[in-house]
Amino acid sequence: MKFSVGVEYAIHCLLYMVNTEEGKTVGIRDLATFQGISETYLSKVYAKLSKSGIIKSVPGANGGYALARSAEEITFWDIVEAVEGSEPFFQCAEIRQNNILLDKDNLPDTVTKCPCTIKVVMLEAENEMRKYLSSKTLAWLYDDVFNKTLPKDVEKATIEWFNSKK
Repeated sequence: MKFSVGVEYAIHCLLYMVNTEEGKTVGIRDLATFQGISETYLSKVYAKLSKSGIIKSVPGANGGYALARSAEEITFWDIVEAVEGSEPFFQCAEIRQNNILLDKDNLPDTVTKCPCTIKVVMLEAENEMRKYLSSKTLAWLYDDVFNKTLPKDVEKATIEWFNSKK
């Protein structure tokens, strides 16, 4: 399993939207420029985030995007699901039923009615990852990045940079 770069783009860019003033928006071009990433690709990612209700599009001359929910309510898992989709990562093809030693016309219940053990293990692993990523929010990330990782003046400079674009 591998997440696309869209998940990274989304999380990084959403981080910079957390402290956007009420009624203000952030444009795709500004987010892409700030991060040094593809505006075209980011637009596709933001379309998915918008469709999932994580962000909202605001039309008009000063339009752009704003968070549709509070940063405390947006989890990493919400973002992963928005960008990657909600299909399980592991797709069981039931190849156990293809065993050449089994009578195809008279397969035992252990092969046809019981869940595949491999599928069970893989889905349990995905559920653990979902649980962990659901415990991490944009608010948590914002606090970690701007209050613990980066120098204090970076938060102010970041806010000023985005405000200067409108």
